[in-house]
Amino acid sequence: MEIMERKETGMEILRVEKLCKVYGTGEARVDALKEVSFSLEKGEFAAVIGESGSGKSTLLNCIGGLDEPTSGKVWLDGEDLFSLSEKKRTIFRRQNIGFIFQSFHLIQELDVEQNIVFPLLLDHRKPEPGQVEEMLQVLGLTDRRRHLPGQLSGGQQQRVAIGRALITRPMLVLADEPTGNLDSRNSRDVMDLLLKASRHYQQTVLMITHNRNLSSCADRVLQVTDGVLKELGGRQHEI
Repeated sequence: MEIMERKETGMEILRVEKLCKVYGTGEARVDALKEVSFSLEKGEFAAVIGESGSGKSTLLNCIGGLDEPTSGKVWLDGEDLFSLSEKKRTIFRRQNIGFIFQSFHLIQELDVEQNIVFPLLLDHRKPEPGQVEEMLQVLGLTDRRRHLPGQLSGGQQQRVAIGRALITRPMLVLADEPTGNLDSRNSRDVMDLLLKASRHYQQTVLMITHNRNLSSCADRVLQVTDGVLKELGGRQHEI
């Protein structure tokens, strides 16, 4: 894999402090997250690895404001996510967090370009001049801009999903098993693209995966085991 130039450090984008998530009570109680704390700086690419049921998806959902923690704090660019009302949190999430899922979630009736710009339209915004063209070039989809999702391969559909997550220039991109539905070749291609795009746009990315090989080029690697998070290192520790 091509090694990208690392980002400048120093500006904290995300801070997670003593995050806990409990499901059920009594004998049915499950501590999905146990006082998880870490932070990310602008432009960092971090991977969270863990087995199925380890708590990594719960962590991503809490950071993204999709699920509310039992206790603890999540700050995004200094904003306390869970001090906001549900309505304000929804707007804040839409404007500041990009999501990439393993199942793509593209709108089948819209072509590639329309799917990419859809988040802007939700906020009654128009793309900046040249923004879509540049994005299509970065994604390698210029010649597919008028294709519908059903006319694309799985790898191409995930490229569209990456573009959709990046088009709003969010403060944070959350990628939930982005290669989970792809074969090994397409997985590597999509990872290369995600790294390239994150460097190009200086995006902060938090990706969860069960595949340790895909985490090898991350700046930092975090592991969740039974709800407990620990730092494993990553490329920033090798430089």
